[in-house]
Amino acid sequence: MKHKPVDVLIIGAGASGAAVAWSLADTRMHILCLDQGDWMKPSEYPSTGRDWEARFYGDYSPSPNIRARPEDYPINEDNSPIKVVNFNGVGGSTVMYTAHWPRLHPSDFRVKTLDGVADDWPIGYDTLVPFFAENDRMMGTSGLSGDPASPLTDPPMPPQPLGKSGAMIGKAMNKLGWHWWPSDTTVATMDYEGRARCINLGHCTPACAQGAKASTDITYWPAALRAGVELRTHCRVREITTNEDGMASGVIFYDKDGVEQFQPAEVVIVACNGVGTPRLLLNSKSERFPDGLANSSGLVGKNLMFHPYAQVYGYVEAPTDSNRAPPTCLWSKEFYETDPSRDFVRGYGIQFGRGAGPVFEAVASEAKGLLPWGADHHRVFRKLNGHRLAASAICEDLPEEHNRVTLDPVLKDSHGIPAPRIDYTISENSRKMMEHGIARAREVLTAAGATDICVNSPILYGGWHLLGTARMGTDPARSVVNEWGRSHDVKNLFIVDGSVFVTSGGVNPTSTIQAIALYIADQMKQRLANLFD
Repeated sequence: MKHKPVDVLIIGAGASGAAVAWSLADTRMHILCLDQGDWMKPSEYPSTGRDWEARFYGDYSPSPNIRARPEDYPINEDNSPIKVVNFNGVGGSTVMYTAHWPRLHPSDFRVKTLDGVADDWPIGYDTLVPFFAENDRMMGTSGLSGDPASPLTDPPMPPQPLGKSGAMIGKAMNKLGWHWWPSDTTVATMDYEGRARCINLGHCTPACAQGAKASTDITYWPAALRAGVELRTHCRVREITTNEDGMASGVIFYDKDGVEQFQPAEVVIVACNGVGTPRLLLNSKSERFPDGLANSSGLVGKNLMFHPYAQVYGYVEAPTDSNRAPPTCLWSKEFYETDPSRDFVRGYGIQFGRGAGPVFEAVASEAKGLLPWGADHHRVFRKLNGHRLAASAICEDLPEEHNRVTLDPVLKDSHGIPAPRIDYTISENSRKMMEHGIARAREVLTAAGATDICVNSPILYGGWHLLGTARMGTDPARSVVNEWGRSHDVKNLFIVDGSVFVTSGGVNPTSTIQAIALYIADQMKQRLANLFD
């Protein structure tokens, strides 16, 4: 079945797809977004019931391989110590994320110049500043201005309360003389743009039934739809097609009933994350593009960056905040920038968590040998439950071509489309960084009075951040898209998600991903008259 052509076709309705759709809407072009998932129903979110933690291990697991909803696709990640976590549906992974909201630092765009590793970005932090601010307003951020160790922000809402856990960590950091600051988040601390404030229903992952946590299905998409953007759900795109001139001509997709359809378009924008985007490009082979679309550099799918996480936690005598939202209450950038005295380049951020819910605590404590079975079980559990403090080092992952996404030769999704295969190893630099972060986290928790300190390194299901597999750059031989997101090979094909990252920094990337999407949309609007030159 062939549909009427549209001016702009966006593939993916998550963080970047929603932002670019909203921004382009003021052009009055016919903009259509296809997403393989559906609209979410907050009334069905786990936080509406007592079994929310159990569902975290089942139908709302962050892992698509465990969750296995019809909207998901399988991933072969046998050859990776870190497993992919994402979510498919309107809002994408913003439905499931922890709402932690740092920005990349100015230094993150200049690592080659500053430290002689990886590559510099073709754009700098200052280019993105107005788009960061616009995105903070649209997503509705809460935080405290003036952090001396991070890019300055001006959140529209005050920060989350430090709570019991935050106060303990802050005092411990003060003892050590190390930087800390209340985290910026996208959790509303007051009623904001139709969203109710946080009432601590529980952990922000998975999903927020209150609507206090910003996800693009409740922030960008309502505004984009009012502006005339069209959104179709249950549309799984198989490949991007091209015409005799080598331009993108549209997409072949499967509808809800599994019927193959063709949607023609003048411009195609890919917003499928750092795994889904290379999967789609590599599957869009043709006689003209035998190695996959937009892949003359051979870099599509390569340079995958995950952010290895080292988690350290312990137990204090005083009660903590347990699973109170949001989970990340403080951050530290004490070890973020390169220090020549260390045996690794670049650095990491430290994120401090409030604690864990009772089911997670029971499972994790038993696995670590802290919680016995038998007569002493309840006494020990009461000592552990609601007394946890946690610190995680989010380590910068430098780009390496052998870390990659390819098409699996055997595994396929329910429509017969080849599944992505992940081949990833943690670099020696990242390992040294993690060990340094673990040692520092131990110092913090010890200063807070914690005992029974445990380590998870790397966090197994920690592949939240999918970056670098269709990198940005000015040299077509060393990058997939140019400095404003346009494919070097296909002039009417754009990529706006985390796959365009050149380096990863040491912070959660969603804020930067969306700022880049808004920047690319702005560049497209400025160049409409000669978009295909």
